[in-house]
Amino acid sequence: MQSTQLWELVRSERQRLSLLLNGLDPDQWQTTTLSQAWSVRHVAAHLAAAGSTGTGQWLLNMVLSGFSTDRHNDRLLNKYWGTSAKQTLENFDRSCLQSRAVFNSVPGLLGEIVVHGQDVAVALGLNLEPDPAAVHEVARFYCTQDFAVNSKTLIKGLKLIATDDSFTAGHGAVVRGQLLDLVMVMAGRPAFLQQLEGEAVEELRLRLV
Repeated sequence: MQSTQLWELVRSERQRLSLLLNGLDPDQWQTTTLSQAWSVRHVAAHLAAAGSTGTGQWLLNMVLSGFSTDRHNDRLLNKYWGTSAKQTLENFDRSCLQSRAVFNSVPGLLGEIVVHGQDVAVALGLNLEPDPAAVHEVARFYCTQDFAVNSKTLIKGLKLIATDDSFTAGHGAVVRGQLLDLVMVMAGRPAFLQQLEGEAVEELRLRLV
């Protein structure tokens, strides 16, 4: 898929998530998501940072963080945290207008939006259905390299088969399921394993521990 088409998917998924976030009440902003121990507000600030930071800024922040990934992420998150959830949301909505992707990895940025969108929606018991084309592109990307998540390493020696898409990848023991569930597992979300089937499900469970 061409870069212009990928950016269209990024903008569409950002808008989808923005609509969900703009409808939340204060308590929902404090809800713990499926992403580490992050609240909804943490995720929004993280995505605001991801959408606002270019490669040069990202590299400089790594240097200033002593090449510690945790400090690097914390510094960027704090920059877009704001003084209230309302301001965090404003920072996220502002980032939605940007066309920046670290190392020009637009599929990686798309993956951040799709995966974190599900982290938020599932935790809140809300429905957020990404564009199937976006999910397909993220799945393709995750199978080919480790970027932000160790997706390629996680599925090494396994075969993934989507039951709702033409997507297949890899060779070996089979795991099958809806493509979004496969993507979420590749992103390190064990909660989605229960939606999958096949002889490789248990192997994935062990790898995610």
